Amino acid sequence: MTNILKYQCGFGNHFSSEDPRCPDSLPKDQNSPQRCPYGLYAEQLSGSAFTCPRNSNQRSWLYRILPSAKHEPFQPYAGGSGIISSWDEIDPNPNQMRWKPFKIPDGNVDFVDGMQTICGGGDIRSRHGIAVYVYVCTVSMNDKAIYSSDGDFLIVPQQGTLKVTTEFGIMEVSPGEICVIQQGMRFNVDVSEPSRGYILEVFGVHFQLPDLGPIGANGLANPRDFLTPVAYFEDRKCQYTIVSKYQGKLFAAKQQHSPFDVVAWHGNYAPYKYNLDNFMAVNAVSYDHPDPSIFTVLTAQTTRPGIALADFVVFPPRWSVHERTFRPPYYHRNCMSEFMGIIKGKYEAKAESSPGSATLHSMMTPHGPDTACFETASTAELAPEYIGKGSLAFMFESSLSMALTKWGNESCGCVDKDYYKCWQDLKSHFKCPDAEKC
Repeated sequence: MTNILKYQCGFGNHFSSEDPRCPDSLPKDQNSPQRCPYGLYAEQLSGSAFTCPRNSNQRSWLYRILPSAKHEPFQPYAGGSGIISSWDEIDPNPNQMRWKPFKIPDGNVDFVDGMQTICGGGDIRSRHGIAVYVYVCTVSMNDKAIYSSDGDFLIVPQQGTLKVTTEFGIMEVSPGEICVIQQGMRFNVDVSEPSRGYILEVFGVHFQLPDLGPIGANGLANPRDFLTPVAYFEDRKCQYTIVSKYQGKLFAAKQQHSPFDVVAWHGNYAPYKYNLDNFMAVNAVSYDHPDPSIFTVLTAQTTRPGIALADFVVFPPRWSVHERTFRPPYYHRNCMSEFMGIIKGKYEAKAESSPGSATLHSMMTPHGPDTACFETASTAELAPEYIGKGSLAFMFESSLSMALTKWGNESCGCVDKDYYKCWQDLKSHFKCPDAEKC
């Protein structure tokens, strides 16, 4: 494993990679020669329109043993019934939502069949929307690969390490790391233990690093810490199933060879992973609580300046030193939708949070610290404090109004119907200086 788990570093770089078993397999002076080295096929994978501005144009050239077009016709896939894209299954629910840790099944369930849609918004066909999933799996995908024709997957493991084989190479992604598999990229997930995690899919745009503005040139997620796999191919004849996620539905096609037969590739459209421990958190060193946007790792922007289709935000361990300040997150009503998950430990503002759980605070639904957190934080001595030790939480934030699926709202069996009670013991501390006038 270790000899193939090699990476190239950088975000959005133009990479070149070839499997060392076939030296000089990359064409030297053109993309599509009459005859490729080693008798390979040239195939372009486009992640953007051909005519996009040069600084946003994304594509890669793959040099493979057989082209990906060699497969039987797609048919509706028999499994994966948890993947949907209809946001009208049930009536809207504006309530604060909390899910207890999502259940890992006892039987044999792979990554594809273990995906369940929790919520989402927008529209796949018009290429403007998002979907949020949880995955729970106990076995590897074996001779099965999946790709999304709809959007990019941002995968957040919470339990169990994933071995992710892609057309571009192999990545190992453990809890505390994330990976992004972009639109159209085929991949396979291998597990050695029961595994669970979260997925954010964005339609129509790709993730990018947020602008730093007054922060300056350095901070948050640094480009050098993003890792892209190197080429690794397998030349294997087998009965392989290719699963396509297309317009929110799953389809399957059979082929007689492995899809991971790319001997060499070059371009700037490739999967990548990132270790959240490398996030350089910034915070206030005087007073008041900065907005959580300072914890943005990746963003997928809309055409409106500064408005995100989706942000991926992380809350890592960090020092808190604000003076005269209520330090936990403030009570809040947001024009954005906030889906939050716990990777490990507990979230600072919710004592009952636990790994594998999640919350959704929909657009303009009020939320904030529970009663115990407020009472402690509002009377605590404000000495420097290292918060979140041993914990890690994240948030998917979107400008879209999120709709729950029937599974997310009810049939998952994990909805905490008592979540609202965490605010019911909040009491008035109001003291009128002149009781008669009040």
